Amino acid sequence: MKVLITDKINETAKKIVEEAAQADILPTMPEEELCKIIGGYDALMVRSQTKVTAKVLEAAKNLKIIGRAGVGVDNIDVETATQKGIIVVNSPDGNTNAAAEHTIALMLAMSRNIAKAAQTTKEGLWERSKYTGHEVFHKTLGIIGFGKIGSHVAKVALALGMEVLVCDPYTSKEVVEKFGAKYIPTLDEFWGKCDYITVHTPKTKETAYLINKNTINRMKKGVRLINCARGGIIDEAALKEALESGQVAQAAVDVFEGEPNIAENPLVKTTGDILLTPHLGASTEEAQLNVAIDVAEQIKEVLLGGSARAAVNIPSLKPQKLEPVKDYMQLAENIGEMAMQSAQGQLKNIEITVNGNLADLDVSPLEVAVLKGVLSSFMVDVNFVNAPIIAKTKGLNVTTSKSQKSCDYIGSITVKLTTDNDSSIVSGALLAQNLPRIVKINDYNTSIEPEKHMLLVPHENKPAMIAKVATVLGNAGINISRMNVAQKSIQNDNVSIMIINTGSEVDEKTLDEISKIDGIGSARYIKLTA
Repeated sequence: MKVLITDKINETAKKIVEEAAQADILPTMPEEELCKIIGGYDALMVRSQTKVTAKVLEAAKNLKIIGRAGVGVDNIDVETATQKGIIVVNSPDGNTNAAAEHTIALMLAMSRNIAKAAQTTKEGLWERSKYTGHEVFHKTLGIIGFGKIGSHVAKVALALGMEVLVCDPYTSKEVVEKFGAKYIPTLDEFWGKCDYITVHTPKTKETAYLINKNTINRMKKGVRLINCARGGIIDEAALKEALESGQVAQAAVDVFEGEPNIAENPLVKTTGDILLTPHLGASTEEAQLNVAIDVAEQIKEVLLGGSARAAVNIPSLKPQKLEPVKDYMQLAENIGEMAMQSAQGQLKNIEITVNGNLADLDVSPLEVAVLKGVLSSFMVDVNFVNAPIIAKTKGLNVTTSKSQKSCDYIGSITVKLTTDNDSSIVSGALLAQNLPRIVKINDYNTSIEPEKHMLLVPHENKPAMIAKVATVLGNAGINISRMNVAQKSIQNDNVSIMIINTGSEVDEKTLDEISKIDGIGSARYIKLTA
């Protein structure tokens, strides 16, 4: 067997994989060149530079595993790899310390004017009084996002004598308080309490431009901001304006929209007090070594007939458990996604119930699929391996039960999510091997195929409601591929729900326009994995 290693990965990886196969280290190469040689390899190990496209995967006749020496896998066509039975693995924990340390380093360097003072001192100047800084001791650090990196930052900040406030709707108060930090349930309560604010969330529809002109103006005057997470969580133009007005005293930013092309970026051009670094969060020798070792070990194990610890796609599950329930796996994930995206509030409990022939099987793979669907609705880098661990870390109560009660389907899955505000219930079933259907959403009985883009529109039962919604979608250039109108199981109720499959994403403006139609409730866009 042969392994191809590219993208300047630490050579320790070669020594590890050579315990199972011959390894070649080659420079990063374009798609066409990679396609010419990939057919001769059983494993591929890359960082972010190599694009493992569908075309590359078509040429990879012998490929069994792809390892990404890092966290993200956005340079790998995971869907095509999964269809071809190729395992894709990453190293989700390898750069946690590096990213957390860089956050703390930027906070301290910004506060003590390290970069500017170092530059002028190298120029032979002695400007001690000009660069008087600020201590972080007894200051309040606000952390948005309390995953592995955010919680690590909290530990260090507490050791520095800071008061730490945490706002994360997907982490419980109990988990935060165990760290010695204070839990703030909403951002409305959070903004005005912090001297420093750092973000540690993925960039999603909910977090894009989370820090903007409006939210910045609700912060303390003279607040200091740090972003080592993702470009686009902070509105860069708004931050530039706030720095120059003095609303934000200082900022330290490691990630940018449109990177690496940042010459015209507003933060590069600001006259405000800002410290910029070129996405160095994971760029330490130790982190690069850690991810190389982690992924190389997984490749070795798979080539020797074992399993991967951090696979991001379905072949990581044990075949003997997966085979009996494999036809339900995608449906289970979609049900979890729909239930989570239909819910409101902080998630507390996940209840999974299986009926029909599923009650006689080991449904642990379906539980993992549901958890992946639920968690990936608000997190990134969730996979079939780490979903149960993340759920436990977040203090979620997960229960799975089997019901022998007869049902209308060969097998069905019901997911009930309980939050601090309400509950959300979604049921799905297979009508046949390749005919998955969503059969219940809360109190509504339905039968519609789960697809990537879906729209839920509660409405009063009166004429022209469907036409009005269709008109708004049509004006927005959004096609309707399927539609089902579901009635509540309660008799004589005057409310129904449209469940619409659309050909593309439904943006917030269109959702808002639909929700303003007389007789329409709050429309909700649901995005499912294909």
